Amino acid sequence: MDMIPWRRFQTCVDRYQGDARIQHFKCSDYFRVMAFAQLTYRESLREIVHCLGAVPEKCYHMGITSHISRNNLSNAMQQRDWRIFADFAQILVEKAHILCQNDDNPIPIKAPIFALDASTIDLCLSLFP
Repeated sequence: MDMIPWRRFQTCVDRYQGDARIQHFKCSDYFRVMAFAQLTYRESLREIVHCLGAVPEKCYHMGITSHISRNNLSNAMQQRDWRIFADFAQILVEKAHILCQNDDNPIPIKAPIFALDASTIDLCLSLFP
């Protein structure tokens, strides 16, 4: 989390008013929780909450200051504007490009970069033929 440009993240949040009318679970906490979930392959809200709740001191060191519950996460997913994270992803791609510029074996990428969600959704065949 130290490498994340938090001022630029806050600029994205302010642009789309992501923290407007939000008292406790700010966009920065939501981003940290979702980054944790992505990097540790968590598959459900319950799993995310239980993993982070098992070691609350780690949450503090990661920068998560809000109470994490399934309700908080669910509401955040519904209320936060996706464009905040789309804009911030572009900033991170630019930063990665700059960091990899002086690499000994650079990967030549001249085409636009697209991110695709590759998560799978399990469906029951009896309910979804």
